[in-house]
Amino acid sequence: MKISSHIIFTAFTAMAVSFSGCRQEMCYNHTGEMAVDLQWEQEWERDYGAALADNWNETTHGMGYDALRPSAGASVTMMVYPESADSYTHFLGSGGGVVNSSPTGSLLLYNDDTECVVINDVASVPDAIATTTGRSRSSLAPLHDGERTVNPPDVLFGAYIDRVETSGAHARQQVSALMRPLVFSYVVNYTIEGGIEFVSLMRGAIAGMAESVRLRDGSTPSAAATLLFDCDITPTGARAVVNSFGVPSFAGHHYSGVAPTGTTDPSLRFTLNLEVLLKTGELQSFEFDITDQMRNQPRGGVISVDGIYVIDSGSQIDSGFDVDVDDWGEYEDVQLPPFET
Repeated sequence: MKISSHIIFTAFTAMAVSFSGCRQEMCYNHTGEMAVDLQWEQEWERDYGAALADNWNETTHGMGYDALRPSAGASVTMMVYPESADSYTHFLGSGGGVVNSSPTGSLLLYNDDTECVVINDVASVPDAIATTTGRSRSSLAPLHDGERTVNPPDVLFGAYIDRVETSGAHARQQVSALMRPLVFSYVVNYTIEGGIEFVSLMRGAIAGMAESVRLRDGSTPSAAATLLFDCDITPTGARAVVNSFGVPSFAGHHYSGVAPTGTTDPSLRFTLNLEVLLKTGELQSFEFDITDQMRNQPRGGVISVDGIYVIDSGSQIDSGFDVDVDDWGEYEDVQLPPFET
């Protein structure tokens, strides 16, 4: 698949400083202005061999390929890292202004119009990461030992500029930043071969996914998490569009402007879960090994499973486990322990 940048939204920011009554040779305390031009690359997946864009089937996936493209962020935080001290400012993606308060430094930008994304360790550029909030589900047994259960992250873009130079007093510095995606989407398709008429609700989980992403280069650390999500019932089963940082221990090729290479670490394993609540109140659970499907889809893609048979309470076949309807429960947000990279 040929990767193309869909840059459809530009935000130009500047702040005008009044020079009324001020002679330039006497105003030694005025710093120059910085005008930041933002462009947004609205991609929901990266091609590592799956060639989804070239072979997309709208009927199969229930939506067009372009319908999955994320919207540009509504507001952006820009972190300024000067040589002497840290500082940051916030400005709207559609307008606002930034005054360059340091002579030389680096910039880290990310959209801040999120609910589940948590930004940590921004005091140091190499340590700055994004993770997501915790979530629990009482009916779900651990799919992978030691993994936290979390919310899928919100759409997140970022940009890092290693060095900007001061433009001098009373001058305007022009800076352009391409906001690239740090969160990607997986279209999850469950095909139910029989018993769809007995289904009341469905929800799923994906274990083995990256718990966080580095804001500087778009790479993911080794820690894994289990994503919990709801599903939409379709005529043939269930579907969900799940946001994710991608797979763990993977480089941020596109984010850093490097040609994509490699596949998912072969030592990693990925598990997909489906919980089905029947109209009778029974709960049935199914698990699938999706490791092979994740090999060439480290940053978004399509996950499809089939062969699911839902058996109602009158059947003699036990294909799941039964609990009281109250055990279906609601999702609960949980306070995670301190994050460790």
